[in-house]
Amino acid sequence: MSGVAVVTGGTRGIGAAISKALMAEGYKVAAIYHGNDEAASSFQGATGAMTFKCDVADHESCMSTIAAIEKDAGEINVLVNNAGITRDGVLHKMSPENWHTVIETNLTSCFNMCRAIVPAMRDRNYGRIINISSVNGQKGQFGQVNYAAAKAGIIGFTKALAMENAAKGITVNTICPGYIETDMTAAMKQEVLDSIIRQIPMTRMGQPDEIAAVVTFLASQKAGFITGATISANGGQYMS
Repeated sequence: MSGVAVVTGGTRGIGAAISKALMAEGYKVAAIYHGNDEAASSFQGATGAMTFKCDVADHESCMSTIAAIEKDAGEINVLVNNAGITRDGVLHKMSPENWHTVIETNLTSCFNMCRAIVPAMRDRNYGRIINISSVNGQKGQFGQVNYAAAKAGIIGFTKALAMENAAKGITVNTICPGYIETDMTAAMKQEVLDSIIRQIPMTRMGQPDEIAAVVTFLASQKAGFITGATISANGGQYMS
């Protein structure tokens, strides 16, 4: 089944790869972004995807954006909650602002987007929701109490939402990527990257397309009996 797919953080990095992969599967993609107008315009021009500017941490912004997408594109069959930020620092030096900003953007955004989309999915007895967590939400990470808490919260959020909506034909699953080659990781110091790669049994970082491939599978009819699952894609860095 194709239709309309919404991807938050959908114009850059992993999100851009997800948007492109879903388009290749026949979906009309609405890629949501927050601040980088230039990147969004470039992405739209290169791919033909629809782009919508939205603050996913703000409930009303999400509600109005989803209403606009439904008006312009039609019924939403797939939601990928991919948007995320980091504001790293150890807890004893972390500002309340950096705690709340990460929690709201990475975790509360999942509530906001699902709250806007799930009622219509329930009415149609069909939907696919894929939430992007992180290996650091599974194992923790020094200097990331805010990010790890948000990403771990996504795993619990997914399981509860899956239980609530399974009988309505809606699957809800989590993907936990490891370290993926994106603009974010490219900005890290080489010695830091080298130390991370030494922790990965596959001795390399992942590619955005490898995460996108898992998303397209979970969005497909073939994954109809998979819900509440946590799928790790981290090169063996963390096994649970």
